[in-house]
Amino acid sequence: MIEAIPKIYEAAKDFMPLLGTDYVELYVSNSKQAAHFYKSAFGFQSLAYAGLETGLKDRESYVVVQDKIRLVLTSPLKSGTAIGRHIDQHGDGVKVVALWVDDATYAYRTAIERGAKSFCEPVSEEDEHGKVVRSGIYTYGETVHMFVERKAYDGPFLPGFKDWKTPDFNPSPIGLKYIDHMVGNVELGKMDHWVNFYEEVMGFVNILTFDDNDISTEYTALMSKVVSNGNGRIKFPINEPAEGLKRSQVDEYLDFYEGEGVQHIAVATDDIISTVRQLRSRGVEFLRVPDTYYDAVTDRVGEIDEDIAPLRELGILVDRDDEGYLLQIFTKPVEPRPTMFFEIIQRKGAHSFGKGNFKALFEAIEREQALRGTL
Repeated sequence: MIEAIPKIYEAAKDFMPLLGTDYVELYVSNSKQAAHFYKSAFGFQSLAYAGLETGLKDRESYVVVQDKIRLVLTSPLKSGTAIGRHIDQHGDGVKVVALWVDDATYAYRTAIERGAKSFCEPVSEEDEHGKVVRSGIYTYGETVHMFVERKAYDGPFLPGFKDWKTPDFNPSPIGLKYIDHMVGNVELGKMDHWVNFYEEVMGFVNILTFDDNDISTEYTALMSKVVSNGNGRIKFPINEPAEGLKRSQVDEYLDFYEGEGVQHIAVATDDIISTVRQLRSRGVEFLRVPDTYYDAVTDRVGEIDEDIAPLRELGILVDRDDEGYLLQIFTKPVEPRPTMFFEIIQRKGAHSFGKGNFKALFEAIEREQALRGTL
């Protein structure tokens, strides 16, 4: 069953206030090509670079930005590196979910005192633009949360990076605004463990619970809980597989990622129809639900501002909760392995995650699994 969404908690009550998502770092096989993919397909802009030209000998990183979203694409420059071993095991995917904080030392010490495993102790990094303090802890799998304190810094990204500009190739942004939420897939029996981790270590609250009756089809099922920090800016749904007749999308992810990790990144837009049109025109592929889904949309969700015709044309889903409604659509995996993908979401008052779309969505995912031979 689904639990009621509580009111957003006052940030002042958090013992570890988080100001937002600072950046997301992906370990990828070819950072330069990945950066151009996110620019050309998703409308990101060039921001910063670190590598051989900045004194690094083992890796390079390209940073792309769109509104409040920063992606860091990092690749190894030599064999035998930790980054290379991570990619060899997991494929391309999210390594770091960096959280913007006012005091990275306090956040780190608080997390460690409350049971977190250290990734790196607080380090102060400086250049001509000022100082940044970063620290880090592990969460599920090999995923890391970095705490980033940048109140004394006005550079393009971080110390050690230089401006990266491509004046002759900057495809226009497509309306992506910020990261709405990020979903983690964990092993069977580990969902409650990681929910407790976020509650006890970082002061999050479990705001929604979906069981296998909520998220199931004829063949597969999964369970999910959503944790949020006090101001509601950071939301992490955490999925685990549930028993079904066939292998669920979470099982497939765990097999091909070879461990727990970030399944998808949900990015917000104020005009999902325009954003999805542009993504499709740039080659991004999306999951499709049957056309009959749209025959009963208004009966299920009531009156909405958008015409049904473009939603039907583009495959955009609609759902409603007590606060309003939302529109959402999911890409196919953007990496060679069937692991990470993106969700595009527009909220019109709704704070939920599209429960009414679960059955149609997961049947669409199952059709893709059947094509891959992994269902």
